[in-house]
Amino acid sequence: MTAEPISEPSTAPTPRWPVPPQEGWTVDDLHTLPGLPPHTELIDGSLVFVSPQRYFHSLAIDLLVNGLRSTVPTDLKVSREMTVVIDRRNGPEPDVSVVRKEAVKSRDQTYFPVADVLLAVEVVSPESEARDRDTKPHKYAAAGIPHYWLVEMAGGDAHPVVQVYELGKASGTYALTGIHHDRLKINVPFDIDIDLTAIDEL
Repeated sequence: MTAEPISEPSTAPTPRWPVPPQEGWTVDDLHTLPGLPPHTELIDGSLVFVSPQRYFHSLAIDLLVNGLRSTVPTDLKVSREMTVVIDRRNGPEPDVSVVRKEAVKSRDQTYFPVADVLLAVEVVSPESEARDRDTKPHKYAAAGIPHYWLVEMAGGDAHPVVQVYELGKASGTYALTGIHHDRLKINVPFDIDIDLTAIDEL
């Protein structure tokens, strides 16, 4: 009779997640806590860790950033995956942002003030669907970001579909102004013309 080998205890370190203070985390914590995973967000005082993303997510961001930069006016800048500070307890990270040029202070900065953001773009992932469809657009609208895009992967061809929203001045909420499948051609917040099928060439 052969004895079963005795397994050695694991020597891998156990992850130690930060314990939130009673009143929740703040944006200062978001920028100073050591060891946070990349692209951690702050929503209502809670840290949100982002799961590994699909390849589509990266391609869609590249496509939109390149398309926006091809026509962006000189007084604006296009950025990807930068924290936007809304208030003390909220620092989400849009996948793509268009900000005023003055918001870019240095290459060391880690966030933009929400007042300088003209467009926030979220590319939907399976784990972020509720945040991208509900939580974030409500917060972006309440903070006064004039334009919001929600980007999803079409079923058959895996091309991006872009839902374009504009902030109503009277209502303070976003209204859908168009759903774009093959080509995104609009004139706000500036003239934009992006071939969405070009994702196949990236």
